[in-house]
Amino acid sequence: MSTLGDLIAAHTDLSANTSEHLHRLAAEWQLLADLSFADLLLWAPVRDREGCYICLAQVRPTTGPTAYDDDQVGRVLSGKDAEHLHTSFSEGRIFREGDPVWHGATPARHEAVPVRRRDRQQVVAVVARDTNLSDTRSPSHLELNYLKTADYLIRMLTDGGFPPPLLPGEPTTAPRVGDGLVRIGADGLVRYASPNALSAYRRMGVTGVLSGENLAELTRGLVDDPEKAKDVHRRINRALSGETPRRKEIEARGAVVLVRALPLRPDGQGAGALVLVRDVTEVRRLDRELVTKEATIREIHHRVKNNLQTVAALLRLQARRVGVPQARAALEESVRRVTSIALVHETLSRSSDEAVSFDAIVDKVASMAAEVAAPESQVRPRRVGNFGVLPSEVATPLVMILNELVQNAVEHAYPPGQGGEVVVDVQREGDRLQVTVYDHGRGLPEGFRIDATHRLGLQIVHTLATGELRGTIKLGNREDGGAEAVLDFTIG
Repeated sequence: MSTLGDLIAAHTDLSANTSEHLHRLAAEWQLLADLSFADLLLWAPVRDREGCYICLAQVRPTTGPTAYDDDQVGRVLSGKDAEHLHTSFSEGRIFREGDPVWHGATPARHEAVPVRRRDRQQVVAVVARDTNLSDTRSPSHLELNYLKTADYLIRMLTDGGFPPPLLPGEPTTAPRVGDGLVRIGADGLVRYASPNALSAYRRMGVTGVLSGENLAELTRGLVDDPEKAKDVHRRINRALSGETPRRKEIEARGAVVLVRALPLRPDGQGAGALVLVRDVTEVRRLDRELVTKEATIREIHHRVKNNLQTVAALLRLQARRVGVPQARAALEESVRRVTSIALVHETLSRSSDEAVSFDAIVDKVASMAAEVAAPESQVRPRRVGNFGVLPSEVATPLVMILNELVQNAVEHAYPPGQGGEVVVDVQREGDRLQVTVYDHGRGLPEGFRIDATHRLGLQIVHTLATGELRGTIKLGNREDGGAEAVLDFTIG
């Protein structure tokens, strides 16, 4: 399916500014569909086809049944089928005439609303409001108030008053109609409050009804922080004066409520404001718990890293005091292994989740292997490809495997004094990784098998590859000379 922007570019002559306006409308019109209990379809004239209109976007109501089982985006209407759209577009007025139209077994009422930009009088598109008429019961008090509010917004659509202007940095989350709706008159007094809106205010300390109350004054008296109380009072009054203030979270008596105020100015005349509220108390409590948990986990990784560095320092100090070369070499290998694990925990201590950008860790481990090699060694490691972001349960065993393989190649692949390189080549497709560590040196002894080796480092590699990573590891000689280790595993 094509996007709104694709359809505008391919089938219409609408300008970039008009396209931006229609995108903003499509981002906001779920509110209007829910208040109307109707499907909204956005139509525009087709380029070089007189009387033809293409459906650019569609939204279904969450408060009532849809009039269309099938998606209408991309559909083209002409002739009698597009009569209501053409009348609204050409005459610049809301079209409400005509008999119900049947879509299969579903009767629907068609309305057509001209869409204008704030800075232009010309009609740029048409919104069709198509209501499923299968349910013919009498509307409730809530439904009547929803429809009255929708009528205000529909009239604002005709003069560019809806959608509201885009505010830089404005979050995309907002209270929905079903979360809680309060409609206030031009005098600031509450004309209607939905049951969910009343419940949200009850959480903040209101004991009576909202109807007839001055909402700005009432809300200011509930908010704990005096400065935030003044701010929310100012935002509601700004909506009454025709402005569109930013969404705001307010706290009162332990409850957290998200508030969004929109001006209601049909035909350019102030009719009050629409205030949407959503009780987000539990959401914010979970957010705070998550932040606390993440901070705790990062602190744990930081302490583990410090402890591992202390262990590495103690082993290094012990190695300097040991006179037996084999014992000293074993301690130095242990230092490298502990340090490579510490690198993972250091990265995790700076991460907001249990995942690390692994490329920097591999580069550092490979660099360490080259630095601790014999002074006359001219071997240099190099990475090809990218590991990307890996979960911590994969990063720790993988860094130990690569540490052993790179260190082994740096020390044994080339004769003393001979230069060369050790390459870490990674191929990643989704969650599957194939990592090859190879050199161009003298290769492995004939008949070498990793599962039969007595060398501790390669035993660690085999155990971690087949156990922790649940993958495979193969070591052998390359056809063009040198040795290679191929590690193949899947994340998760």
